Amino acid sequence: MASDLGKNDTLLCTVVKALSGDNGDDMRSLVEIVLNAVMLLERSLALKATPYERSEERTGYANGFKPKTLKSRMGKLTLQIPQTRDASFYPNSLEKGMRSERALQATVAEMYLNGVSTRKVKAITEQLCGLEISSTQVSRMTKELDKEFEAFRNRRLGAFKYLFLDAQYFKVRNGGTVIDQPILTAYGVNTSGKREVLGISVSLSEAEVHWRTFIESLQTRGLSGLELITSDDHCGLRAALRRVFPSVSWQRCQFHMSQNAQSYAPKKHLRESIAEGMRDIFNSPTLLVA
Repeated sequence: MASDLGKNDTLLCTVVKALSGDNGDDMRSLVEIVLNAVMLLERSLALKATPYERSEERTGYANGFKPKTLKSRMGKLTLQIPQTRDASFYPNSLEKGMRSERALQATVAEMYLNGVSTRKVKAITEQLCGLEISSTQVSRMTKELDKEFEAFRNRRLGAFKYLFLDAQYFKVRNGGTVIDQPILTAYGVNTSGKREVLGISVSLSEAEVHWRTFIESLQTRGLSGLELITSDDHCGLRAALRRVFPSVSWQRCQFHMSQNAQSYAPKKHLRESIAEGMRDIFNSPTLLVA
């Protein structure tokens, strides 16, 4: 690796020249120089030979460079990532920087997910990191969450004893207008007694075809071992369950049943007594009426 050592004087002169400046561009240039030099040295160590060096210990060959722009507190860094042929290599020095970048992306995405406006995200990142992030960049960073959500939503399922199905309505922008759309949700209790969210799907309605597609997706992902399914008495949902899980026992959700019963009260003040009476029935330890 004598050829690399022979370049030290040139590299040292370049570093000294950068240090002699007093502005951010000089420091950014210095960081670029050092990172590029370290990555080049890492490649030589990984290949056990410098470029054009004859060596019996060589594990691969240098194969040029790939440009990459990395954001930092000093601004954008223009780097040249060394490439290899016949060997697997990625610089550790750059990987550390990428972990910091991914942490920043995850933080920005989480702020956006929690309802922080793009303007506030931009102001926070400017103050903390010295970076100016546009709304387009925030949107791009949130795609990292989409990847994690898709991996979670499509994960393989196993045996679950109990399944709970429900839908909540949210206002969703669709085709330039805001409409109410149901979010179909499935919860399960596994054989160890632990409850998990099994699936989530945004649908146009609670029609039988939408519920059936959602439930079949759970079955395709390996849902098995069901002993009891609990849900409200929506006709579309019940029809879908009869198609997909006809042999599994079904129970009407106590909360929805109580809500429906209270809607028949002739007077508003009677609703509480109806709810209390139904709670006594649901909590009764035996079939015998006390």
